[in-house]
Amino acid sequence: MSMLLIGMFDSPFVRRVAVSLKLLGFAFEHANWSVGRDLAQIRRYSPLGRVPAVVLEDGEVLTESAAILDHLDCVVGPERALVPTKGAARRQVLQLMALAVGAAEKGRDVIYERIARPPEKRHAPWAERCGSQMHGAFGELERWHAQRPGRWLMGEQLTQADITLTCMWTFLREGLALEDQLYPSLAALAERCEALPELVTTHMPWFPAKF
Repeated sequence: MSMLLIGMFDSPFVRRVAVSLKLLGFAFEHANWSVGRDLAQIRRYSPLGRVPAVVLEDGEVLTESAAILDHLDCVVGPERALVPTKGAARRQVLQLMALAVGAAEKGRDVIYERIARPPEKRHAPWAERCGSQMHGAFGELERWHAQRPGRWLMGEQLTQADITLTCMWTFLREGLALEDQLYPSLAALAERCEALPELVTTHMPWFPAKF
């Protein structure tokens, strides 16, 4: 029995797990379940009703993408882990991931404010604040990458920071129509990463109409 990944690839959190599974060579099945349409099925595995969830070969269920990614790195060992196991490199990768995830969470709040509330219920100051936080995180990531040589955020080695950033960037680029010229270094990095087979096969355009 192979692992089972639950959740749709239009979620950047589900997608970063799928990409990591593929890059690290794990066999897995995919349950393409929506938190809107398939909530009852998802809650059989994830009581909180959130995705991603991964069912391991022995039936144990892991939820939250960060916990799942940490497990994958532990299984493959330090030589293949997508997050360095110690030292400054580990701190830097985790910080870059935190900025990318924070940007996605704040950008998602802006999207939900637009699509989940009727116009008379929308709170513009809240959306503006979330937007400024999103841009603050992207601005820091842009400065980091623009000031350092190399193909990826950590130089010539692809890490989870690049995977996470690309999944979050593409989600917000499609959901908020972000313009590449705002963050040219990040846009170029994401374009390179999106060309990898593991990302090509997990790209699911994000459509607000699904909600």
